[in-house]
Amino acid sequence: MDLKQVNDALNTYIKPQTFPVAVKLYTGQETLPAKVRFPVKDLGYQIALCQAVALSRRYGWTIAVGKEDQCCIGGHTALGFLDNPPAARPGDEQKRHEPGKYAYMVSAPIDRADFEPDLICLYVNSAQAMRLAQAAVNGGGGIAPALPTGMGDCGDIMARTIKTDMNQFILPSGGDRVFGSTQDHEVIFTIPKSKVELMMKALGDTHAAGFRYPVLTDVRHRPNLAPFLEIPKNA
Repeated sequence: MDLKQVNDALNTYIKPQTFPVAVKLYTGQETLPAKVRFPVKDLGYQIALCQAVALSRRYGWTIAVGKEDQCCIGGHTALGFLDNPPAARPGDEQKRHEPGKYAYMVSAPIDRADFEPDLICLYVNSAQAMRLAQAAVNGGGGIAPALPTGMGDCGDIMARTIKTDMNQFILPSGGDRVFGSTQDHEVIFTIPKSKVELMMKALGDTHAAGFRYPVLTDVRHRPNLAPFLEIPKNA
């Protein structure tokens, strides 16, 4: 996976307003990237998982979040940091990793990531999400059924994307809006590692077929002007 080419393709065809984020989950036996910020060590406080993604997509930082860095039960459950997680609601099994499987979540802008990500996460508007969905169903590996609960999008991003190995359309949750700075116009789209190259090719193919962002509007016609805007016949 050539992350520079991925970044170039996303900026050409999607034009996200914040950095596309590379995400990788590390076991306790794996070596973390050399240049990372740890919330407690480098910022002096714990953060929520959605804040880590926000720091990557807005500040351009590479963030490593371990059990001691994360203060939200949603993030702890999603990453498997709880030995005894809360009872799962129907469908929640896909939104959480097994306890003890991973030790860290690392996020970074994809053009600055020195690791191969497990997934790519984009915060986009509805038209940009449309282009990603068009690519997903036209050669990009398909798209998973959406589960728009409005709760715990960190589980959808970090767990469901990996467990289903499918592109995901995700409704931002309340916590992400409060603590992760997600705006009213934003939705989330994630691409698992196995689908990244398919998606980049599909974005190019659908662009060549005539799909565009910004969307091409039909302005090649004579407008129906209000009478006061018409040029007088004797002018």
